[in-house]
Amino acid sequence: MRRDLVGWRVIITGASRGIGRELAIQAAASGARVLATGRDESALASLSADAAAAGDECLYLSGDITSPEFRERLVGHAEHAMGGLDGLVNNAGIGTWNHVGAGDEATFRSIMETNFFAPVELVRSALPLLRLGNRPAILNVASRCGRCALPSWTEYSASKAALVGISESMRAEFARFDIDVLLALPGKTSTEFFANCARLEGKADLRFDEGMPAARVARALVGMLRSGKRESWIGGDSYWMLLTRRFFPGIVRRLLARKVRQLYANT
Repeated sequence: MRRDLVGWRVIITGASRGIGRELAIQAAASGARVLATGRDESALASLSADAAAAGDECLYLSGDITSPEFRERLVGHAEHAMGGLDGLVNNAGIGTWNHVGAGDEATFRSIMETNFFAPVELVRSALPLLRLGNRPAILNVASRCGRCALPSWTEYSASKAALVGISESMRAEFARFDIDVLLALPGKTSTEFFANCARLEGKADLRFDEGMPAARVARALVGMLRSGKRESWIGGDSYWMLLTRRFFPGIVRRLLARKVRQLYANT
């Protein structure tokens, strides 16, 4: 379903920095009425001020989306401040970079809470408003790891794979409400994500600073919202890895296993 974003009311999670911040700025510049959320209130206030300086609308509400009380407050704020809701972008996420054997249950559960359970429960909370919305859509920002799990990104990959799976189920279920469910699978992006990982124990030289700019990912996400594109592989690394895996899964498996053996040859 194609849509005009002018006047389109949308919640964007994880908007304090990185992809979420860029998306909030670009969506507001496209005429959308944005309600940005994240944990860093000062960063959200700065985002809102930057949007206002450009003549755009970007409201904000800081809080933790893993909190049921905050999710209800966020949806209620959208209804009170914007008169309803047309879109929800589940962008917030955290990661770990470690092997399964070196992980711990508490950290893994925290990853699942932020990357999977919180987005799902936010969808449930927002659904009554979205059913009344104008060309409504849910955009879940997963990762190429959600389609092709990577070593050391084990727990992150699992959480994103779960988000991919439930997005596909929601797409079929919500068709009767005319709600689009869109799925983005970005590759390596130059953000602070790596520095904010809960654990940093992997050995590969990832060089996130060489990843694509967050603004590029945000442009692709805005394009998805406009066009209603169901799934987008964003970035050359995402495209080629997922394309290769689709047709030659054994090659990808062997290359990843070989790389891990090389990295840990002397341990």
